[in-house]
Amino acid sequence: MRKIDIFDTTLRDGEQTAGVNLNAQEKLEIAKQLERLGVDIIEAGFPAASPGDLAAVKRIAEEIKNSSVTGLARSTTKDIDAAWEALKGSAEPRLHVFLATSPIHMTYKLKKTPDEVVETAVQSVKYARKRFPVVQWSAEDACRSDLAFLVKIIEQVIDAGASVINLPDTVGYYSPAEYGHLFRYVREHVPNIHKAKLSAHCHDDLGMAVANSLAAIENGADQIEGAINGIGERAGNASLEEIAVALAIRRSFYQAETRMELKEISRTSSLVSRLTGISVPPNKAVVGRNAFAHESGIHQDGVLKEKSTYEIITPELVGVSSNQLVLGKHSGRHAFRKHINKLGFEPGEEQLNELFGEFKELADRKKELTEEDILALLLEHQIQPPVPMYQLGDIQVNYGTNNIPTATITLKSPDGKRIQEAGTGSGSVEAIYNTLDKMLPLPVHLKDYRIQSVGSGRDALAQVYVLLKYEDQEINGSGTAQDVLQASAKAYVHALNKTIMNAQKDELAKVSL
Repeated sequence: MRKIDIFDTTLRDGEQTAGVNLNAQEKLEIAKQLERLGVDIIEAGFPAASPGDLAAVKRIAEEIKNSSVTGLARSTTKDIDAAWEALKGSAEPRLHVFLATSPIHMTYKLKKTPDEVVETAVQSVKYARKRFPVVQWSAEDACRSDLAFLVKIIEQVIDAGASVINLPDTVGYYSPAEYGHLFRYVREHVPNIHKAKLSAHCHDDLGMAVANSLAAIENGADQIEGAINGIGERAGNASLEEIAVALAIRRSFYQAETRMELKEISRTSSLVSRLTGISVPPNKAVVGRNAFAHESGIHQDGVLKEKSTYEIITPELVGVSSNQLVLGKHSGRHAFRKHINKLGFEPGEEQLNELFGEFKELADRKKELTEEDILALLLEHQIQPPVPMYQLGDIQVNYGTNNIPTATITLKSPDGKRIQEAGTGSGSVEAIYNTLDKMLPLPVHLKDYRIQSVGSGRDALAQVYVLLKYEDQEINGSGTAQDVLQASAKAYVHALNKTIMNAQKDELAKVSL
C-alpha cells in the first residue's frame, strides 16, 4: 500500500471562503481537531498577510506536535522571512512557496518573462532552504501551463532544494483524464523527479476536485491537498473527508491509504461548519445529514435485510452514531467527565464545572440527550474568545400579533459592569439585534442570518449563524441554545466580540507602523 500524505488547507485556503473570518482561538481549535483527525500537514495560514495571521500560525506551530505545520509564502524574501518567524518554533518547520507558471498569469499578473519566472522560483527556493528543512514549491495554475516549461522549472526548483512539487488545478479547469496525464507527464519527463514528492491541489469550479485528486493518486501523486467540507475560494477545494473515505472503501482499487482517523471525520466537519458559519449541504457525501438516510421503501427494505445492499459506507466509520446517550439529568460529574473525555475533550476543572452546570440545565429541559447535543454544548464553549469582551446575560422578548416586538437585554461588559437596554423591531430577532446595536460600540450591518436544528424533535437545540459587516470586513459568528431567540443573541454577540477584537488589532497595527 502506498502512503498518501494529507495536506489540509482549511485554515488557509478554506478561510479565504467569502464571509469566513476565524480568530486565533478558533484556528487553534480547528488545528487541534485536525491533529486528532490525523492529517499529515496543516497549512495554518499566510503569515505575511497580517500580524494577526502570523501570530495565529505561530501559536498553532508551537502547540501542534503530531502534524507538520506549514505556512504559505509568495516568492519574496519578505514573505519567507514572515513564514520563518511564525514557523521556526514548530516540530518540523515547513514552507509552502508558490509562483504562477501559466502564460496568462505570467503575462497579466506577474508581468514577467518565462526566464524571469524560473529565476525568481529558483532564488526563492534557495533562500527558503537556508532555514526550512522542508520546502514545497507550487506551480500556480499548472493546468494551464506549457508542459515543456513546467518540466524545465520543476527540474530547477528541485535542484534548488524543493522536496515537494505541487501541481494545482488552481481554477478547477481540468478533467480527471487530463489531470492524471499531467502527473504522468511530469513523472516521465522531469529527470530528477525521484528527489521530490508530487502533490495535487484541486479546486471545484466544475465539480471535479475530488475526482481529479483521485486521478492524481492513480498517476503517482504522493500528497493530496484539500479542505474539510470542501470549503475554499470560489466553489471550494477538494473535500479531504471524501478522498480519505474513498481510499478506505476502494482500498483494493487505489492500493493507497492515509493515516487519518476516519472516526474523527464527523466531529471535524461539525466543528469547521460551526466556526466558519458554512452549513454542510444535507446531500453532501460522507458528512451530509442525509448521507446515511434512506427514504425509498425499496432501499429501506434492502438495508433492513442487509446494510450493504445500499450502504457502502457505515455511519460508524466516520464517527456517526445513531445511539442515544445514557447521560441524563441524574448523571453525575464523574460520568459526565468520562464521557466528554471519550469525545476527545479535556477541559480544566473550572471549565468542567461550567459545562456540567449547563449540561444539567439542558438535561432538565430535554427528555432525551443525543451525542449531537453534547457536542454542540462542548463546541459552544470552544468558540468563545480567549477573554470574552461582552457576555450575554438575561434576554426578555415581548411579542404579540398586535404588539410591537420588544427586547430587553442585559450584558456584562469587559470591565465587569452590567448594561441593560431595550429596543424594538419588526420581529423578535430584529428587536434583539436592534437592542444589541444600541449596547455595543461598533456600527455593524447584518448581511446574513441562518438557523438550523442540532438533532431532531421539538426540543432540539437551535444553531444560529450570522454574518456581520464592519467597514470593509465581514465577520461570522455562531450560537447554540434550546431557545431560538437566545441562540440568535449569542451568535450576534459572538460576531460582535470578534469584530471588536479585530478592530483593536487593526489599531495596534497602525500604532506599530
